[in-house]
Amino acid sequence: MTDTSPGLRWGILATGVIANTFTADLRTAGLDVRAVGSRSADGARAFADRFDIPRVHSSYDDLVADDDIDIVYVATPHPMHAENALRAIEQGKHVLVEKAFTLNAGEAARVRDAAAAQGVLGMEAMWTRYLPHMVRIREIVASGMLGEVHAAHADHSRRLPSDPAHRINALELGGGALLDLGIYPVSFVWDILGAPTSISAHGRLGETGADTEVATVFTHEGGAVSTTLSSSRAAGPVTAYVTGTEAHIEIDASWYEATSFRVVRPDGEVIEQYASEVDGRGMQYQALAAERIIAEGRRDSEVLPIAETVAIMGGLDEIRRQIGVRYAGEE
Repeated sequence: MTDTSPGLRWGILATGVIANTFTADLRTAGLDVRAVGSRSADGARAFADRFDIPRVHSSYDDLVADDDIDIVYVATPHPMHAENALRAIEQGKHVLVEKAFTLNAGEAARVRDAAAAQGVLGMEAMWTRYLPHMVRIREIVASGMLGEVHAAHADHSRRLPSDPAHRINALELGGGALLDLGIYPVSFVWDILGAPTSISAHGRLGETGADTEVATVFTHEGGAVSTTLSSSRAAGPVTAYVTGTEAHIEIDASWYEATSFRVVRPDGEVIEQYASEVDGRGMQYQALAAERIIAEGRRDSEVLPIAETVAIMGGLDEIRRQIGVRYAGEE
């Protein structure tokens, strides 16, 4: 494969809701969406017509074998991520894989190793980390403006369908609040405070055995603590905060999307306010980051290294072990 960076040729694997949102943002950013693949020829054609995509494939295998694309965005359900990513990597394609990256840490490690062996980028599409407000929050934390950071919290609670056949409730589709919703707050506190040194989790399971609520308490190096809450059955504030000895950050809803925040001293003085201004939903920032990484000859993201993605999947595995959620084929 010959890279054409900057300006990689993107292939979109699957045509669901998230693929539509991502592709719209790529078009907003002027990126080259060259091909789409679906298991349905009609679905692929309709998607291509919607976004003016020149090349259409009626199978995922045909898409990843297309010599006219450089990088594949994998947007299938969680249980298919590893298989789809590995097929693309085998064809010498870079991959940007929707979160959660895979179903578990074992699968994530296989994708990591395959990408390294092929010399291609394997990157998790945790788009939140690349948004401008999150970039600024990391700068603030690193600057010492907050003092010593003692705690972080994030909520991602939504009221989603309770239909057992819905993807969020179907174990065969990787269902459960944790992998679909909880991945955001878990990745957030991991980003701010580093990998946890201990994990404690509690949850509630629905009728299908998929988790509907998950709460976590992590401890981190230096004694900092974090908490997360995710729910698929009840809507919460969907806010987050980071607390330090000299100030704290209040992130408004929905904190994981382009939003606003304030830095507040203990006496209530607001010392910084930030309001996001992005086109579309903001998913293009991760794509632009992937293009920059490849153009610079690198094969890993400094914002979310693949080793951290694998470690986070391991953390999610431990959370699921503690709350009693197991997917087909797992030990």
